[in-house]
Amino acid sequence: MVAGTLSRYFGLRFLSAVVGAFIGVVLLAGMIDYVELMRRGADWPNATPWALAKISMFRVPQLTERIMPFSVLVGAMSCYLTLSRRLELVVARAAGVSAWQFIAPAVIAAFLFGTVATTVYNPVSAVLEEKSKRLESEVVGEVQSALQSGSNGFWVRQKSADGAAIINAKTSRDQGANLGNLTIFTFDTAGQFQKRIEARSATLEDGYWELQEVRIYATDNPLDVEDSYRLNTNLTMEQVRESFATPETVPFWQLPTYIKMADRAGLEAAGYRLQYDELLARPFLLAAMVLLAASVSLRFFRFGGVQKMVLSGITAGFLLFVLSKITEDMSKSELLSPVAAAWTPMLVGSLTGFVVLLFQEDG
Repeated sequence: MVAGTLSRYFGLRFLSAVVGAFIGVVLLAGMIDYVELMRRGADWPNATPWALAKISMFRVPQLTERIMPFSVLVGAMSCYLTLSRRLELVVARAAGVSAWQFIAPAVIAAFLFGTVATTVYNPVSAVLEEKSKRLESEVVGEVQSALQSGSNGFWVRQKSADGAAIINAKTSRDQGANLGNLTIFTFDTAGQFQKRIEARSATLEDGYWELQEVRIYATDNPLDVEDSYRLNTNLTMEQVRESFATPETVPFWQLPTYIKMADRAGLEAAGYRLQYDELLARPFLLAAMVLLAASVSLRFFRFGGVQKMVLSGITAGFLLFVLSKITEDMSKSELLSPVAAAWTPMLVGSLTGFVVLLFQEDG
């Protein structure tokens, strides 16, 4: 009975600390993103404070998904340091409760928190991210979107009965079905350059792209301005999604379908597989963060060295983040399988925390 009561108490204390840290991160990310949107939206014709606030609110959930493990790390460290400062850990140890017993509730709570984050939070954040893109395109109006103004955007090559075409789009919405700020280079069946087409937007229809506000530059003809223009294509929605859709905007429950469609179309689905494996590994990664936090924050306050413990925990989290970025980049470069890239940070974090705790508790 005592063990069950203590387990519930430690679990609730951990959960409240993690939720508080996560809410703080969400509010901080929202304020920073809103200030940045206010700066960039000064030249947008339809920008209003409320419209920019809605864009920021829709973007924040996906921004905070990446730093969710660090919220758990900071929350767990805060929880255990507070328990140690109040001598509650001393009392628990004096009652015969081992470190493994009061860490177990936090590990279980972190795993459940990660499960909810994968199955509920991720689909909601993906839908809100798509809404933020639609709202931003309305607010931007005629001005080129600043979301990707500093990059080359998305590229894809297509073939049709008319010849080949190379499409470059600065923005993508609805998983690639709607593109913005396009530049298209067309070639005839012999591979000779024909014309350059610039369009404000494009919508994928059955067998063609419907272009809006088009400017056509041909080699031997003057500039041609059209309100709409049809560009034939043999691309399917599956192929377009693979080229223009970012895996982060696909909800967790739809990722298996996207992977199957890409495989049937003969395309590489490494990005979708990596995203899917990372979401599957998220509950285990959050549990590993608890072990990592416990390994640096169970030292009693009277022994001193609290600042070093906090610094070592933050350093461990930063190194784990760097490792995850390296494995992601290696997977995108096809140097590492998506499964290994997604699960390696979790394995490294959990084994590090487990070994340190084993050494501290059992010598």
